[in-house]
Amino acid sequence: MKPMVSIIVPIYNAEKYLNRCIDSILNQEYNNFELLLVNDGSSDSSGAICDAYAAADTRVRVIHKPNTGVSDTRNTAIRQAKGTYLQFLDSDDWITPDATKLLVRAATEHNCDLVISDFYRVVGERVSHKGDIEDDGVLTREEFAEHMMENPADFYYGVLWNKLYRRDLVEKYKLEMDTSISWCEDFLFNLEYILHANVFYALQAPIYYYVKTKGSLASQGMSISKTIKMKFMVFEYYNNFYKDVYDEKDYEKKRLSVYRFFVDAAGDGGVLPTLLPGVSRLGDERTTINSDAVSKEGILAEAYRNRKLLERYLETVALRNDLTLKEVTLLFYLSQTDTPRSKKDLADFTGMSKNGLSLTLQRLSSKDLIKVTSASETSQKSGEKLLQIELLPAGLDLLPELSTVRSDFDAVRFDGFTEDELDTYNRLSNKIKENIQKVLMI
Repeated sequence: MKPMVSIIVPIYNAEKYLNRCIDSILNQEYNNFELLLVNDGSSDSSGAICDAYAAADTRVRVIHKPNTGVSDTRNTAIRQAKGTYLQFLDSDDWITPDATKLLVRAATEHNCDLVISDFYRVVGERVSHKGDIEDDGVLTREEFAEHMMENPADFYYGVLWNKLYRRDLVEKYKLEMDTSISWCEDFLFNLEYILHANVFYALQAPIYYYVKTKGSLASQGMSISKTIKMKFMVFEYYNNFYKDVYDEKDYEKKRLSVYRFFVDAAGDGGVLPTLLPGVSRLGDERTTINSDAVSKEGILAEAYRNRKLLERYLETVALRNDLTLKEVTLLFYLSQTDTPRSKKDLADFTGMSKNGLSLTLQRLSSKDLIKVTSASETSQKSGEKLLQIELLPAGLDLLPELSTVRSDFDAVRFDGFTEDELDTYNRLSNKIKENIQKVLMI
């Protein structure tokens, strides 16, 4: 069967981090992909590591070739790729478990030619969320180019690894990496691709861990004169790109902004000091999972597994919409009921403290996601005034994403179930619920 995605990893002497990279790909929630590991003449054990993965997993294909550089290595993989889409990784980086799923979902649901995502920048034990386009959604070529003009040298636009490409566009227009240059070759590929793409999607969820410190041109042995010539060449291409995107009149209006590229330094959004907002220790950027608790048996372990699975998908919604996990959890509950409840009952149901619930309600109200009013009746149990909570238009806009959370949650739990097994499960679950209700409602 033809894979939906071809994931391409160029490899050169990467034995130290290669397992982490490959494992993150093979452990994706989405699995309709082929993995092309292209060994670019490594002199360490990278080639043997790749062969071992290929022997253990039929999704892995290994290409061994003489050392010709990363651009030629990527071109080799593109020519042999079979997927509808192309996804790229560097061998010393890794991706989140939902990375490919989120990229493919955005591309297929919105019929996109290019999906671009936020990423994590990692320095040692520190990590921070990096991105550029603030609004999660569909963009035209002109809108995308307008955003790129604001931060022209940002890694967000220049690199391959935070994007998903349509392979048919790459083949139709014979796009490839320029092997004659050693700086910005991926950015030039992106500019060429963008000229042939029409629909773009900006995904705010960070899905990629970028840790490699790229060498400067000077560190590659480039002379000053050759460095300047190369930068002028890249700028000329960049300038011509905008002349193609805009008509002459609009280009003249934006020409000064286009020229910012030449004075901006290429940036990957380095991690700032840990005490600043948005920076955390590596491993704390998403909710943690206790692997021992996940594998245990018993009532508490089962409840823990279900909660953590739900949090995994709720957290993606939180990241995409600049919300906290508590805020999204409460919105998820509110999306499924409009019954008035007291603060005590609502806090008890959502597992929050009463003060924590009040704070979360205040934050959601301040973001114009909900409207909270006091109902006329009181709770029979606590005597508190009941709250009527209404989802406002911005909150209603999140309903499709919250519905997807439930679908993803159920898809994992019921993976491999037959229709008869699902019917049996539902019947027994309802019986269990009735038995518990009999005791708790006494």
